[in-house]
Amino acid sequence: MIGWGDVYKVVAATVPLYFALFLGYGSVRWWRIFKREQCDAVNSLVAFFALPFFTFVFTLHTDPFEVNYRAVAADVISKAVIVAVIGVWARFMSKGGCAVSWSITSFSLSTLTNSLVVGVPMARAMYGEWAQQLVVQLSVFQAIVWLTLLLFVLEVRKAAIGMYIDGASSSDDSDPAKDVEAGGAGATAAEKEGVVAVSGGGGKPSLWALVKVVARNPNTYASFVGITWACVANRLHIALPTAFEGSVLIMSKSGTGMAMFSMGLFMAQQEKIIACGPSFAALGLVLKFALGPAAMAIGSIAVGLRGDVLRVAIIQASSHLSHACRYAASSLLFVNSSRMPASPFHR
Repeated sequence: MIGWGDVYKVVAATVPLYFALFLGYGSVRWWRIFKREQCDAVNSLVAFFALPFFTFVFTLHTDPFEVNYRAVAADVISKAVIVAVIGVWARFMSKGGCAVSWSITSFSLSTLTNSLVVGVPMARAMYGEWAQQLVVQLSVFQAIVWLTLLLFVLEVRKAAIGMYIDGASSSDDSDPAKDVEAGGAGATAAEKEGVVAVSGGGGKPSLWALVKVVARNPNTYASFVGITWACVANRLHIALPTAFEGSVLIMSKSGTGMAMFSMGLFMAQQEKIIACGPSFAALGLVLKFALGPAAMAIGSIAVGLRGDVLRVAIIQASSHLSHACRYAASSLLFVNSSRMPASPFHR
């Protein structure tokens, strides 16, 4: 049974996170400290420096030879369950030609977590050091596999839509106002026909070009370099030079606060706190806090996880992912207004 002491530990671990979010929100909405272009600069700082170093530090201190492979298998099974559910929905219930947009958004909300920022403090407060290590392992796996795949899918989809926009614009250069309509029509056509723009020549982006765009994601670098060093260090029993580790730590310490502060900036720039409306917000909550944990519970039970390990796995599955939620909000708006959202880390 959860006692008041446990509740206090969770509250004490999470209140500082939302204090940073509150400051970010207030600095734009109430105090007018930041303008939109300044918010973009803060977001770039978070995306290219704070979060990659934050991820890098956790990855460095992971022991790849003591990974809980059952938990990783449970994570894979949970993703498969959600993909199957979304696939059935897209096949039999989706209307209006927006199945791809809805599928990507639903997958992001229900599967991707912000475990390093939110899940680690909660797990450590509730269950101790071993729970933190389990959450870090699942977060590293997510960064290397699931986020990379998601970014690749986003770039493929964006390239496909762009091809249709270019085609529509070139066919009627006399009416530039049709560009926005072409974007919506392109999205629908690309999704209905399953266009994947990976062939070379003729101005079409090649598969290698899409891979290079995804590879520019600094979190991908941080995860791969960190896990590589972790393997070498744990095998050969060596440690980072003190000066290098100190340099990484001084940058990583800003990761948690800046990530939540950036989310506050994003929320404050929306016309409404619930930018996509109450009905879509309710759907997002169901996907995040019901479907995601339920799928993780199925995967965990399937591989034999029990007790506190099962509880930690389910808890980390419900940790919201601020940047995924940001993309999801953009996608929900896009579904309604036929505006194409830019994918994360695209430059």
